[in-house]
Amino acid sequence: MMNKLTQDMQGKVCVVTGAARGLGRAISERLAGAGAKRVYVCDINLAPAHAWLEQYPNITGVELDVCDPAALAQLSARIVADHGRVDVLVNNAGITRDALLDKMTASDWDLVLNVNLKGVFLVTQAMYSLMKVQMQGAIVTISSIVGTDGNIGQSNYAASKGGVIAMTKGWAKEFARGGAQIRANCIAPGFINTEMTRAVPEKVLEKMTARIPLGRLGEPRDIAEGVLFLASDRARYITGQVLKIDGGLVL
Repeated sequence: MMNKLTQDMQGKVCVVTGAARGLGRAISERLAGAGAKRVYVCDINLAPAHAWLEQYPNITGVELDVCDPAALAQLSARIVADHGRVDVLVNNAGITRDALLDKMTASDWDLVLNVNLKGVFLVTQAMYSLMKVQMQGAIVTISSIVGTDGNIGQSNYAASKGGVIAMTKGWAKEFARGGAQIRANCIAPGFINTEMTRAVPEKVLEKMTARIPLGRLGEPRDIAEGVLFLASDRARYITGQVLKIDGGLVL
C-alpha cells in the first residue's frame, strides 16, 4: 500500500514560479513526487531545467516573466483549458541586488521590489482568480528570515520579503471570506545550500554556519518539505502564518 504522505498532492494542479533550479526545482519535484496531477514549472529561463524536467511526466515547463500580466493571463487560460482549476500556488521567484544603503542604486531597488514583491502580487492575483471560483486552494510564498529580521546590505531584499509577509497576512483574511477555504502562508528560509550560497567565500560561509544552532546549512529539500506540508490538506487549518526553516538561526 502506498504511503499516504507520498500522495499529499493527489489530483492537485500546482504552479511554482522561479522553478528552474535551486529551491524552485526541489519544491516542484517534491510536489510532483507527492502525486500532483500537474505541476507547472515556471521560470523566466527554463534552460537549467530541460534535463530534469524530462524525468517527470506530470511536470510542464513554462517560460514566464512574473512581472508580465499578459503572460500570466495566458498561463491562467492554459490551466483552465487543460484542467479547469488550480489548487496550489508557490511563489518562489526572487532575485537579489545587495549593497549597503549609501551604495544601493535606485535601479537595484526597483528591480528587486518589482520581481520579489510586485511579481508575487501579480502571480497571486492571476491564480486567485481561478481559486475563488472553486472556493479553495493553497498559496505558499517564499519569504526569508531577512524579511522578518533584516540584514546588512539588503534593504531592497528585506523590504520585498517583509512585504510579501504583510500581503500574505492580508490575503489570509481576504481570501477566506464567504466561507472559502483558500489559505495563504509564507516560509522564511535561513541559509540554504543552493548555488547562490555556494558562491559565498568559504570563510564567510563558515561564519554563517557557526551562527546556526543545528550547525549546518539547510538543504533545498528542507524547504520543499515545508512547502508540501503548508500546501497539503494536513495544514487545512493553517493560514496567515510564517514558518521559519532556518536551523534555529532566528529565535
